[in-house]
Amino acid sequence: MAENSDPTPPRSPIGGIIFLSRWLQAPLYFGLIVAQGVYVYRFMLELMHLVEKGLIEKPSETTEHDIMLAVLGLVDVVMIANLLIMVIVGGYETFVSRLRLEGHPDQPEWLSHVNAGVLKIKLATALIGISSIHLLKTFIAIEKKTDKELIWQVSIHMAFVVSALFLAWIDRLTYHPAPHKEHKEKGHGTSHAPPAAEKV
Repeated sequence: MAENSDPTPPRSPIGGIIFLSRWLQAPLYFGLIVAQGVYVYRFMLELMHLVEKGLIEKPSETTEHDIMLAVLGLVDVVMIANLLIMVIVGGYETFVSRLRLEGHPDQPEWLSHVNAGVLKIKLATALIGISSIHLLKTFIAIEKKTDKELIWQVSIHMAFVVSALFLAWIDRLTYHPAPHKEHKEKGHGTSHAPPAAEKV
């Protein structure tokens, strides 16, 4: 009677050390959490400045133009904070360790199918959103900008858009390859004749 052999090959010590090295990235993500706190502090400062200027100190001198620029600045901070969250949560889940949030009511919808390709596309999309906010702020204060500055900002924004499209295309080719076409259609394949009977 043959002995049952373990199908799992023994792990190499060197491979185990290399695999454990992924935890060296953990302090990087904790550092991004600290950066997130800095952005929260920055957001609160700008919000208080907007409230003081628009409602308390100089409400009559504050124009809609000034309020719009201030609000766009707050939106810019929020979008950068969203980018940080995607990098922290998605990057840690993809490259360090599972967060094991299955069944959690607050689990982000995109985290259930995140991988390196999806994360890159989401980051590229977030960068397009941030660039759009900066471009909108430029268009609102267009009288203070030169033609050269406008051309550069639009060119950079379009570079982000083209990069996101290329990343989405590459992700589609990598993770969603087109199915191979069948060489023989059903019902129209070449029929093979049965083997001839052996001569007696």
